[in-house]
Amino acid sequence: MTSRRSLLTTALLTAMPIPVLAQRAMRISVWRDPNCGCCTGWVAHLRAEGFAVSDQVVPSVAPVRRRLGTPADLLSCHAGEIEGFVLEGHVPAAAIRRLLVERPEGVRGLAVPEMPVGSPGMEVPGAPVDSYDVIAFGSGPHRPFMRFNGPNPA
Repeated sequence: MTSRRSLLTTALLTAMPIPVLAQRAMRISVWRDPNCGCCTGWVAHLRAEGFAVSDQVVPSVAPVRRRLGTPADLLSCHAGEIEGFVLEGHVPAAAIRRLLVERPEGVRGLAVPEMPVGSPGMEVPGAPVDSYDVIAFGSGPHRPFMRFNGPNPA
């Protein structure tokens, strides 16, 4: 016997578009320094893109990076983790979604080293945007995963 609540839940879920359902399942843990404004911009970008963000302010991100295995040459200002993948720096939502769909073999995570102007959280009104690569890392050498010109894929 099916309850009214089960029927209502099923009806509501089937009425939602698939991307909404998929985004609800995407939870990102973020670790950031309490004094960094661009980190809050990246968190806002992720939330605006439909991710559920666990925003954890920590006195030092270094212990988290060691636990996650983030390569020292790819460091930026904050770290993240989603579905077992590591994120470092201002990684755009489009790159994260592609990573989760493709799940490339040998890739442990994505990084945007340094802090390119125009990347999510690094928008500077009136300033020209940088072109930058999202770098995939894991087994083997680091490699470009996606190229962006500001917020847009290049």
